[in-house]
Amino acid sequence: MKKWSFIILVGFLAACSTGKQEKIDRYALVERNNPKVTEFEELSSLSVGNGNFAFTVDATGLQTYPELYSAGVPLGTQSQWGWHSFANPEKFRHEETLKNYNFRGWEEPYAVQFNEPGRPKEAADWYRVNAHRLHLGNVGLELTHADGTAVKANEIKGINQTLNLWDGAVLSRFELDSDSVSVQTVCNPDKDQIAVVLNSELIKKGNMKVNFKFAYPTGKHTDDASDWSVPEKHKTEILSQDEHSFVLKRTLDSTTYYVNVKWEGKASVSQKEVHYFVLSPESKDFSFTCEFTDKNPSETKNTAKEAFDASSKYWQSFWEKGGAIDFSKCTDTRAKELERRVVLSQYLMAIQSAGMYPPQETGLTYNSWFGKFHLEMHWWHAVQFALWNRTDLLERSMDWYSTAYPVAKSIAERQGFKGVRWMKMTDPSGLEAPSKVGSFLIWQQPHFIYMAELIYRNNPSPEVLKKYNFLVQETAEFMASFATYEELEGRYVLKGIIPAQESLRASETINPPFELSYWHYAMSVAQQWRERSGEKRKPQWDELIDKLSPLAALDGLYLAAEDAVDTYKDIRFTSDHPAVLGAMGVLPQNKLIRPDYMKNTLNWILENWNWGKTWGWDYPMTAMCAARLGEPEKAVEALLMDKRTNTYLGNGHNYQDSRLRVYLPGNGGLLTAVAMMCAGWDGNKVETPGFPKDGTWNVVWEDLKPMP
Repeated sequence: MKKWSFIILVGFLAACSTGKQEKIDRYALVERNNPKVTEFEELSSLSVGNGNFAFTVDATGLQTYPELYSAGVPLGTQSQWGWHSFANPEKFRHEETLKNYNFRGWEEPYAVQFNEPGRPKEAADWYRVNAHRLHLGNVGLELTHADGTAVKANEIKGINQTLNLWDGAVLSRFELDSDSVSVQTVCNPDKDQIAVVLNSELIKKGNMKVNFKFAYPTGKHTDDASDWSVPEKHKTEILSQDEHSFVLKRTLDSTTYYVNVKWEGKASVSQKEVHYFVLSPESKDFSFTCEFTDKNPSETKNTAKEAFDASSKYWQSFWEKGGAIDFSKCTDTRAKELERRVVLSQYLMAIQSAGMYPPQETGLTYNSWFGKFHLEMHWWHAVQFALWNRTDLLERSMDWYSTAYPVAKSIAERQGFKGVRWMKMTDPSGLEAPSKVGSFLIWQQPHFIYMAELIYRNNPSPEVLKKYNFLVQETAEFMASFATYEELEGRYVLKGIIPAQESLRASETINPPFELSYWHYAMSVAQQWRERSGEKRKPQWDELIDKLSPLAALDGLYLAAEDAVDTYKDIRFTSDHPAVLGAMGVLPQNKLIRPDYMKNTLNWILENWNWGKTWGWDYPMTAMCAARLGEPEKAVEALLMDKRTNTYLGNGHNYQDSRLRVYLPGNGGLLTAVAMMCAGWDGNKVETPGFPKDGTWNVVWEDLKPMP
């Protein structure tokens, strides 16, 4: 009897010490982190979405006062298909954006921005701005007082708004004059459609209606993409109308799209101004749906209730499946905030960064870099889906690479390389946006191999190999041909690049550490994919892997690049991303790296880096490096460092500065780092290796995958 008691006790203690063996109350975990809003505040807007479409609302539950949020987290309505280009009367050609550089003994044309006035500059400027993502339109409340005057935001009282994460619904209540208002808002998980339920006596009084307003795109680098000053440049017309619906057709230059509004009960629609329509219901309870489509919509049969039911079913399944982490048993005072960031980041990445294209850095909330997406950031958005056991959400955007393949192939060919060179800044067409920095980046190149490998690890099947192997091999072909062999030194070097630490120059940068490590990892994986697919390893690739240069170091510290001998004296080398830490943080250790040197470098960076010039994903990258080096205290310190670019707003968004109030690579990086700090990485034998073992971080987790 005593023997069995001892075994039971040992089993109980083991369960307590292992986060992944305890069952998490997922509803309680999610519900206690629901965002709440009690005022109009420009950074506190909330969003609903499905990965391909998102709709962001103010404190009324709709987009009633967009002007209050334009400099904060704007009230965007954006989709993956919604793109527009200004006219090109000068007939600029992309070839005009190219400029030759000689890094390896031959001319390599790059799409760049030009400083000197003239047609090349004008062409580059046009292609940088076009195509840009559209703000599809505002759907708001039309609120008036009894005397007919418009209601100002400061006249609304008693605001009580909650984002119910478990059901994917924004629940908004407020008071106006002597009446209460209830607004419920969801996004249909299967359509680019919102559904809204309204309840107020103000509706019967004629003082609460619904408006639909449309702007022309601005074409600016970073803004809400809404130019209200040029109504003559676009067209909004009622295409069809009956007692329970109307369809609007939008025309902006060569772009057209449609807005399909349906409701139950009695209501009428009228045009108040050009691009401004009002829906006037008659009963205090009113519901409607509003769907945005790129083609003339067919009959839409689903009701608002059906959309609400679909949203609830989708989000409950989302939270019940995949990974989960519960920090409620932790006594460290920072744990509650970390849990909030983790839960909200899961929601935001699912609605903003899980679509059919790689996402832009501000997702589907507002435009940055003209709404284009950046392939070097795809890793930071999407890798976390695989680690959190939601690989299907990662795979949604992987098919786009096949679409972009011909363009990527042509970039490699024009520069004299084999395979495909994935562009940095682009749009659904795959066209490379001219850039004085982006066109020289290469660290987006191995991402496809890394992400395909994660997909295979979660589903090691012939189907996965067949689907992705061609592009894995084409990606590796470029990487192999891009590396330059130095006969005298008997080694391969990487040069003629701007590395992830973008403060370095292409003309003088040789062997940046993160890129070297990434070349070693990705080429090794590409060889494994050949073997899995029944192909022979390429001997020249093995030679490249074997002869890649080791990371350059000085006095036991790794340099920003081999040529950057003043790394620890020159501010240029200690600003921007501390990318050297990614060489053994994002990536596993390899023979190019000495862990003792990397630990020295980590400690120096933590103490001396110019953290005011960093970005949101630098903190999780630093945390992952610390975790791999057996420094869990420093991993937590890095992840929760009190810096501006590591700020997480009440709605969960990673705030950077007044320009980038939303920065989703930070959210995605956070989820990647925390998953790795719990589930570890290949070869790791420590339970929850990224958290201290001092009793204050009793982290409970389940259904997470280890990193490579």
